[in-house]
Parts: sequence; structure tokens; C-alpha cells
Amino acid sequence: MVRALSLRLQLLLLQALIVCVVTLGAGIVTVWIQENAIRDSYRERMVGVALSIARLPVIVEAFDDPDPSVAIQPVAEVIREASALTYVVVTDLDGIRLSHPNPDRIGESVSTDPSIPLSGQVWSGTETGTLGTSYRVKVPIFSDGDTRADDEGARVIGAVSVGVLESELAADLQSRLPGLLLAFGGAAVAGVFGAAWVSALIRRRILGLEPDEIAELVGERETMLHRLSEGVIRVDHRGIVTSANDAAERLIGRGPLSGRRADETLDGPLLQVMEDGEPEGRLVLAGERPVIARSTGLRDDRGRVVGGTLLLRDHTELHEALRSMDGQQSLTEGLRAQAHEFANSLHVVSGLLELGAWDDAREFIAQVRPGGPLDPGPDAAALGSELTALLSVKIARSRELDVALEVVAHGTPAPESIGDLITVVGNLVDNALEACRPGDRLRVTVDATDSSVRVRVDDSGAGVPDALRAHVFDEGVSTKGTNVRARGIGLALVRRVARRRGGEARVERSPLGGARFEVVLPVAERVS
Repeated sequence: MVRALSLRLQLLLLQALIVCVVTLGAGIVTVWIQENAIRDSYRERMVGVALSIARLPVIVEAFDDPDPSVAIQPVAEVIREASALTYVVVTDLDGIRLSHPNPDRIGESVSTDPSIPLSGQVWSGTETGTLGTSYRVKVPIFSDGDTRADDEGARVIGAVSVGVLESELAADLQSRLPGLLLAFGGAAVAGVFGAAWVSALIRRRILGLEPDEIAELVGERETMLHRLSEGVIRVDHRGIVTSANDAAERLIGRGPLSGRRADETLDGPLLQVMEDGEPEGRLVLAGERPVIARSTGLRDDRGRVVGGTLLLRDHTELHEALRSMDGQQSLTEGLRAQAHEFANSLHVVSGLLELGAWDDAREFIAQVRPGGPLDPGPDAAALGSELTALLSVKIARSRELDVALEVVAHGTPAPESIGDLITVVGNLVDNALEACRPGDRLRVTVDATDSSVRVRVDDSGAGVPDALRAHVFDEGVSTKGTNVRARGIGLALVRRVARRRGGEARVERSPLGGARFEVVLPVAERVS
């Protein structure tokens, strides 16, 4: 198999070919221009010589002699030799030669048409005569050499034809070709060496890779980029997204990102991470997805905008797993408390039986209520098994924190609202439990109708400061401290869920003394 030419050799050959073609074309044009310049130079000289002969008094006066050639021939030959022309021919009105380099031709008719100069016009061009093909000029001779054709009384009495052989013009051009060829040959050689230098430079810039290797690397890059589970977004110095893989578009939840402005496609916190640079990562929301965002930043150490890369890792599963683990831990603690309480009850019953207090033991057993501290109350049964289970876990957690949690429910939520209700109630209750202190109260109210579900979470804690109330649902805002990396997500997620369903989320002062968070989730009309 014939091995393909290397990229460097291909570039060198292509550039050398271009240099040679351009040099050849320029050379042809230059030779053409030079040939025209030589021809124009000869024409100007021949016109000057012909006009000077036509105006010589000795020539004009000789036309009145019986034999004009006697006076004209010597003058014409002297001028021809002095002007380095091939011939100088003077003719009369009948086109009869009165002078010629070959005296034997005197008295003969000219071999070309003399009508144009005999009509009073100057003519130039190439014709073939007795001496061969020549470039010639023909001018009229007027009766008064100092007059013009339009002067009154002037008349044409003859013509002067001067010329030079085309072979002499070609010889003159050929004498100048060596210099031109040397110049263009040097330019071609310099161009080839320049092409070799450019090929080597390009080779270094692409790390010595061949085209097939570059194509393979690009293909591998595209494959790896789009198969990554992490989202990758690249932004240039103009703030334009130059590339984004499938995972990034899925996490952002918007159409093709490439070619769009970053400030138009990325949410505020994501854009802030991109601009500031977060090599360790920050927990933010992409739509309703919690993601870990890392970035190299858009500016270098000098503050210049250079573009950057944003990496997004889906934190939804881990976030849900952590919340589930917290719930399981709370449930475990509640069950452990139940087991401890049940063991104490058995000890009491055992002691009463040992003392023979049968009636007291029977009365104590009747007073023990099944379900214990994990019972969310009779109203919670209408909320559905998933939401009831969630509230049971929260009750266990509240008892562990010594917070009295009460559940009030009216109506049964639509099945399509359960998933969003779990997100809303879970985040609001967690937020309230963190705000409460031992001994505080917490009430969860769920009012479900055919058109909407309203959730209110009241607590008797410290409440939300007035200055923070307008921004408490913003991502990254938290009343727990300044570590925004891990906080400020729950309430922002609640508001996004409410807005997606066309509802609202607000905060106000609670009748219990703390904060009241209220969320309204409209229910879509059912088509029967």
C-alpha cells in the first residue's frame, strides 16, 4: 500500500505549486507589459521620425523636381541609419516609392495599402512588406510642411512610411528576459523556502499530528464529551457558548446552547460560578435540579476576559439519597425511642404483676396507646401513604429535637400533585425544624381542593428578619449562616416548583410567633 504523504510535505507541495503558478502568471503578465512598453517606445520614436521627415523642406520641395527620388533618397537613408530603423520609404500620391533601403525598389508601387496616410491620417500597425513583417508608422506629407490637414490651402502630396522588423522587436524583448527570469526565479525560490518554513511552523503548532490523527482526536473528543455524565459548557472571551455536551443541555433544561450568550442561557447562580471560578464546586440549582457547579472562571489573574469552562454534576440522586438517609435515621431514632418506651412499659407491667396488683396492671395496659410518637394524627390519613410516611418521619425527627409537630389536613390532594407536595412539604418542614429550638411548636396545614393545594408551615421560632424576607426564596440565601455552598437550596427549589405549576410561594409572620411559609400549587383541570 502506498503511504500517504505527510501533512508537512502536502503543505509544502501545495504552497510551492501556488508560488510557482502565481510567479509564472506574474511573469507572463510582466513580459506582456514589457513587450507593449517596447512597442509603444518604438512607435513614439517612429512617429517622431516620420513627422520630422514629412516636415523637412528638402523633402517637401523635392516633390516639385522632375525626379524627386534624387533629393529624397539620400536624406531618407541618412535618417534611417541615424534612427536605427529598418526602412524609411517616401511615396507620392500614386503610392510610388521615392526612397527605399533597396534602391532597386525605387519607382515601384508600395506593397501595402497607402490610402490611410494619403487621406491625411496617421496610421500605425504591423504589416508584411518586401522586407518582411514589420511594425510601421505612416504619416501624410502636406504641401506646406508646417501646416495641418485642416489648414486652408494644405493638401496631401505624399506619405512617409517608417518601420522596424518584428524580429528586431522580439530580439529587444529577449535581451531583457534574463533579468526578468532571474527576478522571478529568485521570487519563486524565496516563496518555496517560505512555504517550507510555514509548513514547519504549522507542523509545530499542531504538535506534529497528521490530518487523520487530528480527525481521530476530534472524533474521540466529541464522543467523550457527549457521553460524559457531567455537563460541560465552554464559553469564549465574548461570553458566547462555544460548546456544550448532551448532559449540560439536559441539566440546564434548554435547547441547543452552542452559539448563544451565556448570560441568556445560564441562571444567575450558574453564571456567577462561571464568572467567579469555583474549582472546588458549589451546590446550585439548574432549573429544579441540584447540581455541583465547578468553573475555571472567565478572567485571568490580570482581570482580562479569556473565557472559561463550566462543569456540572447532577446532585439530584445524591441529594435525595442524603434526604432519605436523614429520614431513615430519624425513623430509626423514633423506633428506638418507641422500643425504649415499650421496654419501660413492660417493666412496669412486670413489677405490678410481681406485687400482685392485677387490677393496676390491667388498667396500665389499657392506658398504653398503640402507634406512639410516629402517629401523624387522624387528618394525615387523607394525604396519601407517601405524604403520610414523610410526615411520620418528620414527627420522629421533631420529637428527637423536642419540637411539638402538629399536622392538620383538609381534603385529599390530586395524585399528580403528590410528587411536588413531597418536595414542598419536606423542604419547608426541614427548614422549620432547623429554625426551631427545643420546646417550640410546629404546625403543618395542607388544604386540598379540586383546583389547588395550599401548604402552610407555621413555627414558633425566631422567624425571618424583615430585611431577608424579600430574598429568602433566592438561591444561596440562608438564615443559618454564610456558608452558601451547602445552604440556600431548599426554599429556592420550593419556589421553582410553585412557579412551574403556576402557583406562588411567600413568607410572612406566623400566628405562632415565628415564620409562616405558604405555598399554593394549582391543579390542572381534568378532562372527563
